[in-house]
Amino acid sequence: MNDAYLSKPQLYGGFGGNGVNEAFFVRRQRQRMNLVAVCQCLFVPWITFCLVYATVSFNLHYRLPWLCWFIVGAFSCVVVALGLAAFVSVRAKMRNDESREPTWFVFLFVTMAIAVIVGAVLGNLNFWSFMQRYYDYTNLNDYKNVNVATMKGAQLMDGARVSFDEGTVLDLRKSMGFKNLATYCVAPITTTSANDVRAELANYDFWAVGTDCCSGDMTDFHCGEYNNPKARGGLRLLQDDERAFYRLAVQQAEALYHVKANHPLFFYWVEDPTTEMEGWRAESYKYFFLGMLVHFCWQLLCVVLGIWGFSKMGHF
Repeated sequence: MNDAYLSKPQLYGGFGGNGVNEAFFVRRQRQRMNLVAVCQCLFVPWITFCLVYATVSFNLHYRLPWLCWFIVGAFSCVVVALGLAAFVSVRAKMRNDESREPTWFVFLFVTMAIAVIVGAVLGNLNFWSFMQRYYDYTNLNDYKNVNVATMKGAQLMDGARVSFDEGTVLDLRKSMGFKNLATYCVAPITTTSANDVRAELANYDFWAVGTDCCSGDMTDFHCGEYNNPKARGGLRLLQDDERAFYRLAVQQAEALYHVKANHPLFFYWVEDPTTEMEGWRAESYKYFFLGMLVHFCWQLLCVVLGIWGFSKMGHF
């Protein structure tokens, strides 16, 4: 009985004690590994989203579009590699390989794929909505104190932002609209005399324009800042697909009002063209930072739900 009595403590103290310590060590090690995985799944997809979003949104997309999409393609290759590695881990786990824990690996692959796709889509929208126009205008010249009575349209072919002389106004009496699905509205830019009488010019080469802001009838023009007395500036129309329809509206005005427009240029009528243009860049940056914040919150929510789900599955 004494030998049996003594053998139990020896058995417990030798094998059993080491087993408890070993299990405790393994559990602590798995907790550290899971913490690293959680941080990776939180920050790696978010940083990837920010990099893809910035690459597609800003100057690189405008200057070197091939390099922009090459970078997006490189991130896509990383996602594909993660997908293949996750697939291998899942197959190994299904074969009862206890050394494989593919849960966070699969999570990282899915969230990385979403980050690249959403970043590219939102970046493209941001670029074409704001930054593409901004870069187009900054690449052209800025003209100050333009006198529409003496300047010709051919002299400002490289102008994108134009500020006109004091006393420059719209002559709404000669406005016109051309309808082709949308209504393309035009009104000549002219000068006024000392008693605020609109001058009759020999050549009307400068026109304010807008879409669906007139009914096509005479004097019915309410495009841009037409009713702002401080407005004396214009942002050049750069869309080639719209220019032909505005040109037809000017031709109708020439026939109706017996005026000449030898080389018409079209502008969006604004008070300060530079401020208007800088507003596009400000809007682009606003949506960029908002997208970064929203994606981080979304990624954090996914990680929290992943932790909760994996703990229920017994992976913690």
